[in-house]
Amino acid sequence: MNRPYIFCHMITSIDGKIDGTHKSFSERGKNALDFYNIAFGKEAYYATDGWLSGRATSEAAFTKGKAPKLDRLDANVPAGDYIVETDHKYYVSIDTAGKLGWETNRVQYRDTEAHIIEVLTEKASEAYKAFLRQLNISYVIAGEKELDIDLLLNKLKEKFGIQTLMLGGGGVLNWSFIQAGVCDEVSMLIAPFADGSSETHAIFQTKEGVSQDIPVAFSLENVEERENNGVWLRYKVKNPV
Repeated sequence: MNRPYIFCHMITSIDGKIDGTHKSFSERGKNALDFYNIAFGKEAYYATDGWLSGRATSEAAFTKGKAPKLDRLDANVPAGDYIVETDHKYYVSIDTAGKLGWETNRVQYRDTEAHIIEVLTEKASEAYKAFLRQLNISYVIAGEKELDIDLLLNKLKEKFGIQTLMLGGGGVLNWSFIQAGVCDEVSMLIAPFADGSSETHAIFQTKEGVSQDIPVAFSLENVEERENNGVWLRYKVKNPV
């Protein structure tokens, strides 16, 4: 399949959690900056063309629960994808039903500015597509009712020229890409904190109807001690076993 190289890059606690009360430690901010620099900094390890997250992550980080303004929009939009820019860094947001209330066509993550690509399915309304067009937000249709990962990745490479894509979703999205066999590498920055909660999300999680708990093996590529007591692990992903 013609697709970008995909690395899942996540910062976790030492018990593998991507959220929780351990994030309240002020010292963790130093690890978060290190995490950013690995993928986006001036001396980044990866040549990242864009990063991809799910709807919940997009809402928490950028839209903050805002609803899209669909009133009085002309819902007669051309069929197919809507491509605004093809030469920028991209933020790819999986939003299959079209729910996110964007206010601009760009996001800002620390020093990185990126053009938004909304990933929709055929169940997204015409009014929502018109809303995105009004804001000059690119969108691609990838699937009828459920996300077609292979189609999406082909479009990201062919239409936007994305060669290297960071996967930075929640645990369900991360695991679904691994189960689909399209994640090439896992990059984990382990921060020296934990809270022991059984209610918080792990780096990988199954969800009924989305992914299964088919075990996957990994091949260790590198271990590196980082500043601020962090440890950076890189694994290549083997095929599901």
